[in-house]
Amino acid sequence: MITGHRPLIDFIHYRSSVFWSVTLRNSVLAQTAAVLALPPRDGPPPGTVRRGHRARRAGQEQQVWKEVTAGVAAAHRKPRQHPLTSSTVRTAAGLALAGAATATVLDGTAQAAPPPSTAQLRSQVDRYYQEAEEATERYNGAKEKADRAEAALEELRDRAARRTERLNAARNALGSYATAQYREGGMPPSVQLMLSSSPGQYLERASLAHQAGSRQAVAVSRYEREVREIREVRTAADARLAELKHEQAGLARHKRTVEGKLAEARRVLAELPDEERAAVERGDVSGAAGAVTAVRADRSAAPRGSMQAPTERAARAVAFAYSALGKPYVWGATGPAAFDCSGLTQAAWQAAGVSLPRTTYTQINAGRRISRSALAPGDLVFFYSGISHVGLYVGGGQMIHAPHPGAPVRVAPVDEMPFAGASRPV
Repeated sequence: MITGHRPLIDFIHYRSSVFWSVTLRNSVLAQTAAVLALPPRDGPPPGTVRRGHRARRAGQEQQVWKEVTAGVAAAHRKPRQHPLTSSTVRTAAGLALAGAATATVLDGTAQAAPPPSTAQLRSQVDRYYQEAEEATERYNGAKEKADRAEAALEELRDRAARRTERLNAARNALGSYATAQYREGGMPPSVQLMLSSSPGQYLERASLAHQAGSRQAVAVSRYEREVREIREVRTAADARLAELKHEQAGLARHKRTVEGKLAEARRVLAELPDEERAAVERGDVSGAAGAVTAVRADRSAAPRGSMQAPTERAARAVAFAYSALGKPYVWGATGPAAFDCSGLTQAAWQAAGVSLPRTTYTQINAGRRISRSALAPGDLVFFYSGISHVGLYVGGGQMIHAPHPGAPVRVAPVDEMPFAGASRPV
């Protein structure tokens, strides 16, 4: 059946060849002009191009066209061969694809991303500060554990020293008994009785020897107990030492994280306009033009809340917080010259006679949880989902907190950050 329709197949091949001829001719001519750096056909008027240049271009195009038509004719003579098997046609197609890819790359390069806006830069700074504060709280927690491990290690070392002194005393007592036995020569009691000038004197000495033997048994038992206890102390000290080294490694790791985040914040901060950068350094929340800004960190300008503290201790904690206004933020600091956020709240309540844990995520569990509507001066207010920031509520919707590096201890609205919870230490 295929043989009977040979004229139809030849006609289809012919129309296909014509189609590929027109398509490839246009593509090849366009790519040839691009490769030879010649203007396109619809370029400048004929009078602007030199006659020799135009002739060379026409000759080159004619030569390429001859090669293309020769490839098409060969494809027509061999119907089973794909029209694109000619090396010249493949070269022309490759040039077309390369040209399209080049145009795409150049077009993408021309559309570069716009620089970040001031709001975006400020958001990046805030994010880096928050991440640095989270790392700071982890550092504070690791430092608290390291301090406890170091204190326990020192106490164990003191116990080991005392046990060693007692062990030496027990060893000396055993040495005295051993010396006495050596002097007596280990003579049997019957011989000692025969050689004794007085039987009564012998019996008295025998009674004393029995008592001495009992004391010697006690001394031996004491010595064994001291050896056992000092071994236990040394084992505990070794465990504490390993714990201390682990916590110190964590300290170093968290310290590198904090310093890295702060370095990123400083880098982005340097890209902000001067006015915005100054606002961030002051601790303003919404920038120089924002509606919500912080109250000045000046003792003389800071307003006192109208609410009264519920207890005398809470009042002393609030008074301490006001006295700390204007002091710098230093991560890991607990005063008196500088504070971080949890260091400030810990120091404030310590001044009131209440001991708080060191970190935000432990301070929130140190007292009684309260709702936001029940806040009173002296309460601890916490922020962000990770409980990474804390301030001391002073009434009137305001708190005193240590914001971040560059911003001193200041009065600020409670609603300037995502509220996470509150607790009342006493």
